[in-house]
Amino acid sequence: MPDHAAGPDADPPAEPEHSAPPQYPIESVDNALRLLWLIGERGSLRLTDAGDYLGVASSTAHRLLAMLQYRGFVRQNRQSRMYEPGPTLDKIAFSLLGRLDVRERARPVLERLNAELQETVHLGTLEGQMVRFIDSIESPRAVRVGSRLGRSMLAHCTSTGKAMLAQLSDDDLVALYPEAKLEQTTAASIDSRDALLDALRDVRRKGYATSKEESEEGVMSVAVALPRSNHSPLALNISVPASRMNVPTRRKIVAALADAVREIDELII
Repeated sequence: MPDHAAGPDADPPAEPEHSAPPQYPIESVDNALRLLWLIGERGSLRLTDAGDYLGVASSTAHRLLAMLQYRGFVRQNRQSRMYEPGPTLDKIAFSLLGRLDVRERARPVLERLNAELQETVHLGTLEGQMVRFIDSIESPRAVRVGSRLGRSMLAHCTSTGKAMLAQLSDDDLVALYPEAKLEQTTAASIDSRDALLDALRDVRRKGYATSKEESEEGVMSVAVALPRSNHSPLALNISVPASRMNVPTRRKIVAALADAVREIDELII
């Protein structure tokens, strides 16, 4: 936890390093991120401290902080003139906390769904053109689809992504996908924006999305999105080896997902 009781003259804590330095670092970006990290550790920061910490002139530190303030990452306290975390950081923090809360609340439903269907279950969220899987329980069967927990994949290539994309208007989708051609993950993936729009109209009509080896060969899946509310976009997915998917199985999965989505939605309202 940050020691917000530490005074502004306290020695700065050691900076985190999560990977090797990039081959072509951008110093101004690095300095801005270092300031954000330090403000997060201390709770507030003076302009002079920012300059001293970075080893730059106060004018340079002021320009960095002014840009961070413009984007809402920091704000300046009118009385103390110190820089503090801004509304954009607050929004990011609450979004992450909300996602953790969603996982905790939804977990029992995922466990029951996994036990009922004996197949791999995923919970995913939409992040731009990508879907990120935030929870997963693997099938207990010997032949199964592996967990994608923590992975990000092209939304239009997954049933989870398509279920959430279908909640957007066509205008929003055109803005999200400005290019007519789309990247494919497999030969079966949707390869154009027009084809995606057609597929999403079908998703809206049916109430669920499918992926027929579009994200991975040999894997088929069905997904249902949670109703859009105050939480981030969310969808629940059942992933099955293609050899086990048939019409009766798909119908059973769709019914189970619909019940599970209603239950999760009630839990996180």
